[in-house]
Amino acid sequence: MRERNLRDVGKSEDVAFGSNSVRLSGWEWIVVAIVCLAAFCFAPSLWGQLGEIKSGPDYRLPYALGSDYWSYKQLCRKACSQYEIVLVGDSVIWGHYVPVNGTLSHYLNENAGQDRFANLGADGSHPAALWGLIRYYGRDISNKKVILHLNPLWMSDKKQDLQTDKEYRFNHPRLVPQFRPKIPCYKESWSERMSVAIGRRLPFLGWTSHLRTAYFESMDVPAWTLEHPYENPAGAITLELPVAEQDNPQDYRSWTERSMGQRDLQWVELETSLQWKLFRRTVELLKERDNEVFVLVGPFNEHMLTGESPAIYDQMKSGIASWLRQNSIPHFTPEALPSEQYADASHPLAKGYALLARQLFESDSFRSSILGEK
Repeated sequence: MRERNLRDVGKSEDVAFGSNSVRLSGWEWIVVAIVCLAAFCFAPSLWGQLGEIKSGPDYRLPYALGSDYWSYKQLCRKACSQYEIVLVGDSVIWGHYVPVNGTLSHYLNENAGQDRFANLGADGSHPAALWGLIRYYGRDISNKKVILHLNPLWMSDKKQDLQTDKEYRFNHPRLVPQFRPKIPCYKESWSERMSVAIGRRLPFLGWTSHLRTAYFESMDVPAWTLEHPYENPAGAITLELPVAEQDNPQDYRSWTERSMGQRDLQWVELETSLQWKLFRRTVELLKERDNEVFVLVGPFNEHMLTGESPAIYDQMKSGIASWLRQNSIPHFTPEALPSEQYADASHPLAKGYALLARQLFESDSFRSSILGEK
């Protein structure tokens, strides 16, 4: 019995880890660790050289990739290496109600007679989000001429200005400041905020998020394979991104044709506005990176305003212009476009963008600061 027990012990030692088909030695584990670390550090930058972003003079980030900040970073890198002047802002710059050849950047290039302007607009990027987008994903915007757009819509009431205490699901929460300044309507947990803050600084996490968004329908690979059981996940990575021309057709009618009524907007005060505070920080950030910044304010659809809101809006414009002058920031605040050239409160239609581009080329501050004319 004793001998049989000893033989059993010997057998158990021989088959230790026997269910594993491959055993790694200590050195082999070190090699695996080095390979994984190399992939973590270098895969995102190497992937960025594959040419997924095929930017041209009318290129804009596809709507489907609006929250793919890794792609925005690649677009910044490419556009800043190819074009002299970049336009930064929300959907007004992006061109929400116009095709790719109807945006402000398109008509600026048309007026210039050459391709000097690139569209770096990001749909839904209110000033609080734009600050994070430029700080963490727009580092390539340096030593450039920048047209920075300010859409007054984001200060039209406390909800748009993110001041309400009640939780509000706004655009691009992962781009806003996670801790300071405090955003009252942003109720994420401390652990989620820490996750966002760490993720901004790890390109590998941004890259994997890009792969999910661009090729796996915003799902992780296991979830995607459940939805596509007979498809090879590797085959889904085609290196062909969506293009803006394939975005769903927009409604190109004017605001009156779509029966949008006038509104008495409850503008917030500049002194207390979160959006205005973070817009100023964005201006300062761009200046710190040795950019020449030109601010375009509006043009807001003032034809839609009623009650006391037109007078309050005029005071707001004066306050914005005063701060820009005090800080030696060249700017332009155009008069409202013709009513029929607006799609809603802040978005021009193509004819509106064409007129705005002509007005900019006629502006002395634009011609001297952006076009370099004396």
